[in-house]
Amino acid sequence: MSQPQIKVPTLLELFRQKKSSQHELPESKHSEHSEEAKKESEEAEFLKIYSDLKKSIPGSKDSADSPSYHAIPKFFFKIPSEDELLQQKLREEARAVFLQRRSRQLLDNDELQSLWYLLDKKNTPPAVGEDKMINYKSFKEAALEAGPKFRPFFSATSFAKLLHSDPYGRIGIMQFFNYVMRKTWLHQTRIGLALYDVAGQGYLRESDLENYILELIPTLPQLDGLEKSFYSFYVCTAVRKFFFFLDPLRTGRVKIQDILACSFLDDLLELRDEELPREQQELNWFSAPSALRVYGQYLNLDKDHNGMLSKEELGKYGTGTLTMVFIERVFQECLTYDGEMDYKTYLDFVLALENRRAPQSLQYFLRLLDINHKGHLNAFDLNYFFRAIQDQMRQHGQEPVSFQDVKDEIFDMVKPADPLKLTYQDLVNSCQGDTVVNILIDLNGFWSYENREVLVADQSDSGDSETLTI
Repeated sequence: MSQPQIKVPTLLELFRQKKSSQHELPESKHSEHSEEAKKESEEAEFLKIYSDLKKSIPGSKDSADSPSYHAIPKFFFKIPSEDELLQQKLREEARAVFLQRRSRQLLDNDELQSLWYLLDKKNTPPAVGEDKMINYKSFKEAALEAGPKFRPFFSATSFAKLLHSDPYGRIGIMQFFNYVMRKTWLHQTRIGLALYDVAGQGYLRESDLENYILELIPTLPQLDGLEKSFYSFYVCTAVRKFFFFLDPLRTGRVKIQDILACSFLDDLLELRDEELPREQQELNWFSAPSALRVYGQYLNLDKDHNGMLSKEELGKYGTGTLTMVFIERVFQECLTYDGEMDYKTYLDFVLALENRRAPQSLQYFLRLLDINHKGHLNAFDLNYFFRAIQDQMRQHGQEPVSFQDVKDEIFDMVKPADPLKLTYQDLVNSCQGDTVVNILIDLNGFWSYENREVLVADQSDSGDSETLTI
């Protein structure tokens, strides 16, 4: 049975009802008035009340004369469109002037040196070893002598943050000076990155960050040996790390604030050190040896020398023990061109495999392992990928392990909130996400997990105190 439709009276109808109830008079007294005259009178009175009400609403044309309307500050400024060239130019000039003004507020080398001398003069004995200390009273005296440009650093909050376990309630002079240096560097870097922010919205697009790193290369002595023909590949290698970890949702832009908060920029600027040890360079993704290693691996995999990787070529990555089922999923979910992978997509693949414990890598792998895009993994997904591991074991003459046993072990180690499915958050919370990925996609990874006790015992016997990382 259908529900009866209820007609909602309009504002004008309600007004008429109210008027009729308030002024209901005998029929004889209003016989001289026609129905049309009554309606016109009611509508005129309604429009007058509506007009008065409209004037009281902030933002309406009639409310512009109200004093409170002018007291409301403008909080939204529309970004000029591409065809508004004059407005765009004005906005760019305003940003440039603002950044120049902020740059002049930063401390230069001479000012930092004078700050060091002032702090040294105000030190409060006794010293702790070779470190000189300063108490809060001398700290505030130094703030007055230093001048207004230094005062933002000499706050009670800054002192409290640096205060630890000194029995006299002091902070280390070197500790405070490093704090000032770090803050100055961060502001300086923030301004430098903002110069490449074409949109002026606090983020860098891929092309913006590429321009920044390309112009940074000549200032990094550790990259002096790079040939200019390799610059484009180096820039691509460097930029992909920022975007893989700072833009997991693939929006095509990263916040400048996130760039400053992560350690990647520190690693990149570490290449200014002319005496950086070779071992440290090998561990730094942005170093010349690391970039050449990754690009060299790509070239070695490209057997037909067409600049792209096929499924068969990518299957030879590393020790060649990644399952072809997993490789198939990579080509199904990741960006390819005519069924082949370019260098940029390959970099995401490498970053995920070399940083399997990172949450961004787990997000990457979950997208590949989640066959039906459910947002989680179930027993069907696990079985689908583990069958390829079982096939590889047969090819190597090994007896395949029961899937049921492996499934139970995976659920036991992850301990998901729902006993029937594994979510991204379950993998992150358990700190076992990388182990689960290894078991499902890589024969070597599964073998290492199965023989973890033997491998740890072998390490102990050899005197190696390091913990095995699976």
